[in-house]
Amino acid sequence: MVVSGHFHFSSFEQLVLSGSSIQRLLAACGLGGVIGLEREWRHKDSGLRTNMLICMGSALFTIMSIVLAGDSTPNKGQVAANIVQGIGFLGAGLILHTKSRVLGLTSAATVFVVAAIGMTCGAGLYIVAALATLLVLVALQIIGTFESRLGWKRYPMIYEVRANVGALVSSDVVGADRAEALAGDVAAARHRMLLAILRALDAAGQRLTIQDRDNLAGMERVSFLVTTTGKVHASLLKELRANDATDQVVMFRDTEEE
Repeated sequence: MVVSGHFHFSSFEQLVLSGSSIQRLLAACGLGGVIGLEREWRHKDSGLRTNMLICMGSALFTIMSIVLAGDSTPNKGQVAANIVQGIGFLGAGLILHTKSRVLGLTSAATVFVVAAIGMTCGAGLYIVAALATLLVLVALQIIGTFESRLGWKRYPMIYEVRANVGALVSSDVVGADRAEALAGDVAAARHRMLLAILRALDAAGQRLTIQDRDNLAGMERVSFLVTTTGKVHASLLKELRANDATDQVVMFRDTEEE
């Protein structure tokens, strides 16, 4: 007696199903891995393994949706339809909202498309899946570069301004008067440095939001994030470096940039 609701496949049926399914799963892993490599190169949380697993899992759900439906029902997408909802929750976990901006939208959108590519592989449409993968890479790489060259894309950069303001010395070492004079010199140098930063940012129409500030052996360091176009970044960097109140100005790419 066969229990209702259970599925039974003979060895021959399993071999037939496995033959085409393995090809589809391998194709999904390969295409998901290609996109994962691009994400890994950009140091994103959704890297190689994540995209491979998402793509392969979506392909497997699509295959099982067709197999479990069988010939008894025309609706063969019942299982696969839930992939969109599941990927939506996964993508939402990649999006972070900070005080000044929203992060992770591109990564979430990439995960969504990778799931769609996996479903396409699961349906056996390899050419469509390969074309979709190519379009994703174009969108992530070429279009992003094209936007930067146009000059209107705003992207974040971390500025670190350094100035030798001197070190505070204890009154026990140099005496009270000398220590007070040195403290005044340090405070004045810090004031000139911050004033130079504020003037440069005001000219660029940006607001100063200090991320980090410290003093290492008399070297004052102030780090802040600026999100603007490449032209404004170049102008701001030039003005900060030209000011006498700053000894060194360096820029770093924001690791959370999409």
